[in-house]
Amino acid sequence: MKNAKYLILRRVVQASILFLFFAGNYYSWIVLKGDLSQSLLFGKIPLSDPYAVLQMFTAGAAISTDLLVGSAIIILFYGVLGGRAFCSWVCPVNIITDAANWTRRKLGFDMVGKRTPISRSVRYWVIVISLVISYFLGIAAFEFISPISMVHRGIIFGMGFGWATIAVLYLFDLFVLKNGWCGHICPLGASYSIIGKFRLLKVKHDSDVCTGCMRCKVVCPESQVLHMIDKESLPVLSGECTNCGRCIDVCEDNALGFFLKIQNSKKGEIDNEEDK
Repeated sequence: MKNAKYLILRRVVQASILFLFFAGNYYSWIVLKGDLSQSLLFGKIPLSDPYAVLQMFTAGAAISTDLLVGSAIIILFYGVLGGRAFCSWVCPVNIITDAANWTRRKLGFDMVGKRTPISRSVRYWVIVISLVISYFLGIAAFEFISPISMVHRGIIFGMGFGWATIAVLYLFDLFVLKNGWCGHICPLGASYSIIGKFRLLKVKHDSDVCTGCMRCKVVCPESQVLHMIDKESLPVLSGECTNCGRCIDVCEDNALGFFLKIQNSKKGEIDNEEDK
């Protein structure tokens, strides 16, 4: 293994965000207050989960200016730069599912290319279903049962039943379905896949130095996005990539790396700034 710099950096970012939420609610720090659905940065800048706001709108709730502005900021950041990075760099459930996948590999449960009984497109149908339920019940349906909210609020305000949520997610990903929650069911992750489809920050593959060892596909939570491995030099174009950087960490061939794609509309040229 080359190193684990992106894995370590992600854990630092996730822990820091959780601490700032905790400090904002317990010590009244103004850096970050609220939760992942709706928060306030530095006491002035609203941040809102676009999927949660969409559920509220579908349910018939009045949407305030702060919610609209907060959603626009999040959509702009993840749509232009981060892609689906929320799932791997912010969401606390990622720590649980990563732990389950690590355990799978240690126990020999992990098999690259193994067919799964649930299509990854199910998460997009969950979005549709949750919006339909929100419309008919007049509530933000997914927010009431979201494991993400349960875990996040549990960490900030006290776990309670949050421990049961953590156990269920861990055991589901470990024994039932690899990357089951994040990769097949979670509608929030699906919403960020749509938002981040045309992000600028992508992972690039260099087939000239790739030996086809497949270490990257073993650790990737969305291995289907690495379809070009051992075949051709292509960037990861799918919005389902979480930009977690694990594939880069484990690649001993130096065949993978982040790059910033900037399109010149006049010349049609692409400038790449690589970080391998």
